[in-house]
Amino acid sequence: MTLPGKSKQTKTGLVIGAPVTVGDRALARAAILAAARQGQGGYVCVANVHMVTTARRDPRLLEAMRRALWVTSDGMPLVWALRRGGHKEACRVAGPDLLCDLLAAAEKESLPVYFYGGDGETAVRLKDVLAERYPRLIVAGIDAPPALALEPVVEPVFVERLNASGAALLFVGLGCPKQEYWMAAHAPHLKAVSLGVGAAFNFLAGTVRRAPGWMQNLGLEWLFRLLAEPRRLWRRYLVTNSLFIWYYLGAFLGSKDRRM
Repeated sequence: MTLPGKSKQTKTGLVIGAPVTVGDRALARAAILAAARQGQGGYVCVANVHMVTTARRDPRLLEAMRRALWVTSDGMPLVWALRRGGHKEACRVAGPDLLCDLLAAAEKESLPVYFYGGDGETAVRLKDVLAERYPRLIVAGIDAPPALALEPVVEPVFVERLNASGAALLFVGLGCPKQEYWMAAHAPHLKAVSLGVGAAFNFLAGTVRRAPGWMQNLGLEWLFRLLAEPRRLWRRYLVTNSLFIWYYLGAFLGSKDRRM
């Protein structure tokens, strides 16, 4: 069965065993908006090296990715792997860029949006930035919840509040894999399409700087973030990136046609 927001022509490639949707930002935006207009829920994963590598060892995350409406290729290593696997049309669909695309479209179409995640400071800054950049955007709510457990618990009060708000798009910024677990658990109860956008809240609010375009194009955004927050991110990037290379080379060398 074709999922809402996904056409029969949409292709999915595998990157070290994890599904990643093939397409550009325009295609992703159109598919997500189509699903949002239907009000039937579902969720979108914004995949990078960290996510696909974690999914390699985490069956629960892998299953969440498989059940998603769309899995974007946020990171040039994923794009390169998809192209190497025969999907020449693969393009980078970064979470922060997709977030801005969807906010602009939601403002134009009067689709209410909701933000869930981040901290109090980010929430305050986010309100100001949204009012300045998207003055006609209907913001149904901004919640900065306390630290949540890795195991998601569906909260009936929140589900009722979100559905009553009329939100068509729900942006979730809890970090991977917590936000993917959260979305997979809540999606069956929500009318809005959920998108796990990770640090995109911080980038949009201006509380964290994003790597310059040339570093993004060279697949070095991880290095920029590592240098900016070495104490918090060293293990994630150095260990995860090394594992990704190991898994990819193993799959590449073990494949008969040398394609991923």
